[in-house]
Amino acid sequence: MLPLKIAIQTACLGLPLRAALEQAKRLGATGVEIDARSELDIREMSRTGIRQIRKWLEDLELKVVALSFITRRGYNVTDELDRRVDATQQVMGIAQQLGASWVINQVGLVPDDVNDPEFTLLVEVLRDLGTAGQRHGAILCAETGSESGPSLKKLYDALPSGSIGIALDPGNLVVNGHSVDDAITALGSEICHVHVHDGVRDRAAGRGMEVTLGRGSVDWPGVFGALEERNYRGWFSLERRGARAAIDEIGDGVRFLKSL
Repeated sequence: MLPLKIAIQTACLGLPLRAALEQAKRLGATGVEIDARSELDIREMSRTGIRQIRKWLEDLELKVVALSFITRRGYNVTDELDRRVDATQQVMGIAQQLGASWVINQVGLVPDDVNDPEFTLLVEVLRDLGTAGQRHGAILCAETGSESGPSLKKLYDALPSGSIGIALDPGNLVVNGHSVDDAITALGSEICHVHVHDGVRDRAAGRGMEVTLGRGSVDWPGVFGALEERNYRGWFSLERRGARAAIDEIGDGVRFLKSL
């Protein structure tokens, strides 16, 4: 069986950060994923602020497993690209100070043609961010969802080894009409983090939506089995956006994971 390391995305709890950390502990998590956009002010983050958060974590015996930093545009879009890159590097530094190894973002549209200028731009930017991540000690982790597993694998293979990691998000893959099995097959041992939420796809309407964990189309026992075959030893980070009773649903999610 996989060693079950359960984290909770604190932003989903709808509470101030300290209260969210306390709630995550009560719900049975041993790790947390903090949203660097909504829960931290990266421009004003002082050493004192970092020390305060570390003290909260130490008191609760929680580990920050990742910082999420979902930008409005990908690294393939030239508009304000330098600003996004600089901000990502700032978050890498904060992640390292909080003890996290990963900064999670969706990297942007991956063109089918490797000769497309946008593909070249993505490779150049992610290569530079990879160098920065190795310097900071926290690596950018590209999330699946808007991009299929094979598309991300093509991008991954075009980069120097260790430039980025991969965050598998089966729920996002389903919502966007991509295959979870194909993603795990393509990305395999490159997967370093897993987001846990569920989704369904309305083929007639051509769109998907997030649903309560266990009630969607993701075959979670199959996902666990496939990851175990690939010796996955990372964290499972619970996410639930837009639910009326998010705390209750995330608590149910913790129990769901432990039952698998």
